Amino acid sequence: MFAPPVRLTAEVFARLPDEFMVRDRHSTWAHAQLHGAPAPVFLEGPSFDREGNLWVVDIPWGRIFKIDPQGRFTLVAQYDGEPNGLKFHADGRAFIADYRRGIMVLDPATGKIEPYLERARLERFKGCNDLFFASNGDLYFTDQGQTGLHDPSGRLFRLRTSGQLDCVLAGIPSPNGLVLNLDETAVLLAVTRDNAIWRVPMMSDGTATKVGVYIRMSGGGGPDGIALDNTGGLAVCHVGFGATWIFSPKGEPLYRIDSPEGLYTTNCAYGGADGRRLFIVESRSGCISTAELPEAGRPMYSHTSP
Repeated sequence: MFAPPVRLTAEVFARLPDEFMVRDRHSTWAHAQLHGAPAPVFLEGPSFDREGNLWVVDIPWGRIFKIDPQGRFTLVAQYDGEPNGLKFHADGRAFIADYRRGIMVLDPATGKIEPYLERARLERFKGCNDLFFASNGDLYFTDQGQTGLHDPSGRLFRLRTSGQLDCVLAGIPSPNGLVLNLDETAVLLAVTRDNAIWRVPMMSDGTATKVGVYIRMSGGGGPDGIALDNTGGLAVCHVGFGATWIFSPKGEPLYRIDSPEGLYTTNCAYGGADGRRLFIVESRSGCISTAELPEAGRPMYSHTSP
């Protein structure tokens, strides 16, 4: 259908030091998600602050790390939760999609974490996965849990700045990473177990309409985290495939970036001095790799509210 994309190989930027690897404890999350395999770490949720530090979460052990531009890790917070996604608000706070506890909020200066939205209409979430801020401050997030083709009951939510919570879309087989398109008329949604990126157009009142497949993928475990640049191009981390794909605004594959280590390429974020460098998380090794994209647009920072 398309010409083979240009193939690139990422290089290691940072690696979680061995002192932070957890080898002597049991994780209920890892037992279920990784089928009992050891999980000394499982990094996710990369997001840059305004000082150029990269923040990541560690799901099974409830940890939040800050990585400075030289690749040095600092443990900022540890709490009783399963943080899965992280994005910064314009006021400097970090919002966390927690698989077990809903939406949490972190003060990066103090490391204090507090609940922000634990339930939807008195009901617990299935398991929040990732989140994204619109330019008006509305927060979009996915509720994935253990959904899939066997149980397509995942949901996409929007929390308005007024406090109103809307279920934008239900019936999703494993909603994962998400971004808004350039004009914020549609959500681009990674649906892992469908191995596809869905396009979720929204009416003027914010309800979904004419939902369809934007990019169809194959192999691996499916798309996980995604990131948008200012041309409308999309970076898609393909978990289980060990690669991140770069698609044009029309959905044409342009680049394939191979991981230098491991197949669990789960999430990514644009950063660097010129904004053309993509930072990619390989969750199980605790490795952050990076690649500069020759023709990529500058990153979209609309995951941060105004």
